[in-house]
Amino acid sequence: MFEEVFPILSTPDLARSLRFYRDLLGGTVSYRFPPDGDPVYVGLQFGGSQLGVGRQDEPGVLTNDRITLWVYATDCDAALARLRAGGVRVVQEPTDQQWGERMAIVEDPDGNRVIVATRSPEERA
Repeated sequence: MFEEVFPILSTPDLARSLRFYRDLLGGTVSYRFPPDGDPVYVGLQFGGSQLGVGRQDEPGVLTNDRITLWVYATDCDAALARLRAGGVRVVQEPTDQQWGERMAIVEDPDGNRVIVATRSPEERA
């Protein structure tokens, strides 16, 4: 059911973080959103590992909003139902995103944000 997990760091200064993770550590940009203009999210590839870096202007409401785990599942809704049945707190119900993925947000037992998503139909093809 769950296929892949990667961390996403939140930062008030995305350009500064990219200078560190891309320019100094050598990460390769594998994804950026939006594709044109100033990005609000950048995916970086480090060999077989991924790291997301997203701009966050306002602190979130969770205990820890500086790091998020992104988990890809074969079916976001079914995965959320399993987590809910296990007593996991649901922060956001599944919604379709403008970039084509479906995602929900839950909290782990320590209050860390975990995004559960299903890839867009194009990515699954």
